[in-house]
Amino acid sequence: MTTTPISPAVAGAVQEIQETFAGSTVTVTGDGAGGAWVVIDPIPLSSNYTQDSSWIAFLITFAYPEADVYPHFVRPDLKRTDGAALGEGFSPTTWGPAGDPGMQLSRKSNRLNPAVDTATTKVLKVLKWLNER
Repeated sequence: MTTTPISPAVAGAVQEIQETFAGSTVTVTGDGAGGAWVVIDPIPLSSNYTQDSSWIAFLITFAYPEADVYPHFVRPDLKRTDGAALGEGFSPTTWGPAGDPGMQLSRKSNRLNPAVDTATTKVLKVLKWLNER
């Protein structure tokens, strides 16, 4: 079986993520089909959560930039400081090639515009949504 290296578009997206999150470690694992799993660690969490930080993971598929970067995953033990349930858009699951535990954040882009909606802008939107919940 042959694996496909990360596509140039995905490599460009990874570079933009590395530049944007320069204070974090960005780990990239090719998916064998031209895409890549990306983990950014750490990312800060707002005071809405008992944890100060998390990691965020997602798959940029071979079809990028024509395909949405969806879903995103954060630490599986995420808890709100007020004790309330995490609510709509959160789902405990496994993710990635190793089937690691995580909390899925379901934030699909319904009107994807590849010229504007980059992997980086998507991560930033998801993090804004997460920290405002």
